[in-house]
Amino acid sequence: MKRQKRKQSITLIEMMVVITLIGIIGGALAFNMRGSIHKGKVFQSEQNCAKAYDILMMEYATGGASLKEILLHKEAILEEASWCKEGKKLLKDAWGEDLVVQLNDKGDDLVIFSKRAQSLAKK
Repeated sequence: MKRQKRKQSITLIEMMVVITLIGIIGGALAFNMRGSIHKGKVFQSEQNCAKAYDILMMEYATGGASLKEILLHKEAILEEASWCKEGKKLLKDAWGEDLVVQLNDKGDDLVIFSKRAQSLAKK
């Protein structure tokens, strides 16, 4: 007589162990991704500040307006910039908050920064 081979199946315990391990690994990856997301948002905010600064200072370099006038009309200047698709979005950081655009202490240059990006960069 022929012996029938038993099928080897996965037990409930083995399945639970595998699911637990997948959960632990997934949790560790999610925890590590959180820091990367914050770094990415800080980087995006810094890039928005740099682009907005470049556009506004190019407008100043044309000699048509003073820095105070540029500060007052910054939204219109950024919207009309030919090498920027959506200029008004440059005045927002990665969290959707407005960037701070102001004159420096001497009044001869613009300072553009994100409050939230600065607070996260210090940590």
